[in-house]
Amino acid sequence: MTNPLDFSGKVALVTGAAAGMGLATAWAFAEAGAAVVLADFKEDAVRAAAEKLVATGHKAVSVRCDVSDDAQVAAMVDRAVAEYGRLDAAFNNAGVMARIAPTADSTREEFDRVIGVNLRGVWSCMKHELRQMERQGGGAVVNNASVGALTGNPGIGSYIASKHGVVGLTRTAALEYVQRGIRVNAVNPGLIDTQIARDVVSGDEQAYAEIAKHVPIGRAGRPEEIASVVLWLCSPGASYVVGHALTVDGGMTVV
Repeated sequence: MTNPLDFSGKVALVTGAAAGMGLATAWAFAEAGAAVVLADFKEDAVRAAAEKLVATGHKAVSVRCDVSDDAQVAAMVDRAVAEYGRLDAAFNNAGVMARIAPTADSTREEFDRVIGVNLRGVWSCMKHELRQMERQGGGAVVNNASVGALTGNPGIGSYIASKHGVVGLTRTAALEYVQRGIRVNAVNPGLIDTQIARDVVSGDEQAYAEIAKHVPIGRAGRPEEIASVVLWLCSPGASYVVGHALTVDGGMTVV
C-alpha cells in the first residue's frame, strides 16, 4: 500500500518557517521527501533553518518574505517555481499576535498590522499559490487559523478577528477551487509551545504554565503535533477533506 504521507517529488512552501509551527512543518515535509521553500521575514533565521535542512541531506531554500507585502509574496511563489518547477503544498502559517489592549484602547495602526499579516497575508499567499496550482492542475493549501477563530478573547480583538477571517477565506477558496483539483483547508491550533503563545501572556512563564495546566490533555501542544496534521491535510489521505478548519487543541474548546 502506498504511503499517503510520502511527499517524494513534491514541492512544499511554508511561511513563518523560521521557528515554531512553521519550522516544524518544514522539517516534516522535508523528512517526508518534499523539496521545501522556507519563507519568513526574519531573513537570517530562515536562511539558517534552510541551511540546516540542506546539511542533513534535504532539498530546501529560504526566501525572505513579509506576507503583508503582495509583491514579496508574488516573488516568493515565483522563487519556489523557479527553484523546483512546481508547487504542490502550501502552509500559510505566518502570523503575529496583537498587543494586548481592550478594543476601545487599541489603535488603528495595531489593527492594520495584525490584519495585514494574519488575514491579508493569507489572502495574498493563497492568491499566488492558487494561480500556480491551477496552472499545473492541482495542489493543497492549509491556512493556519486558531482556536481564536472559534471564540472571543479579551484584549486581542484584532488577532481574533483576523483568525475568524482566515477560516472564512479558507471555506470560500475551498469551494472556488475544489473542482480545479485544489483542496484548501485550515488548522485551528490551541495552546502550542511557541513564542506567539507566550506573547498572549506578555512572556509571563508562570501564567503560561498555568494556562497549559488547564488544557484538558494537561499540557501545551508541540509544534510537531501541528505539523503532522498539516501534512495529513496536504496528503492523498485527506483527499475528501475540503474547506475544513481542523481543531487541534488538546480539548480546549470541548469544555
